[in-house]
Amino acid sequence: MKKVPTISEAEYQVMKIVWTNAPISTNEVIEKLVEISTWSPKTIQTLLSRLVKKGVLDYKKDSRVFVYTPLLKEDEYLEQESETFLNRFYDGTLNSMVVNFLEQDKLTKDNIDELKKILDESLAKAGKKHD
Repeated sequence: MKKVPTISEAEYQVMKIVWTNAPISTNEVIEKLVEISTWSPKTIQTLLSRLVKKGVLDYKKDSRVFVYTPLLKEDEYLEQESETFLNRFYDGTLNSMVVNFLEQDKLTKDNIDELKKILDESLAKAGKKHD
């Protein structure tokens, strides 16, 4: 996996809009973010510019309009963020994180049931690969 640049929380909010709606113009990004944030259009344009400089967004100029497309896939970003989180807080192991959540009573019965279902499905897939 290629190294993904660090993206701030604000930049991530912009990326979520672009991932969902690409290709998308500057004005469309602004319209969507003004609904859910207190950022000015100038701030949003600055965030878009930063993301282009970081190499995670590309743009094409269509007349007087900039249209953005992602160069970074959302799943690539989320995968790296998950790894970074695990490495930073749980010595790189998922089981350390789960044990911590269990010991701190952070998981509800529904959370545990959902995890069990995910693990059962994963085990079933793994079993099929070895058949």
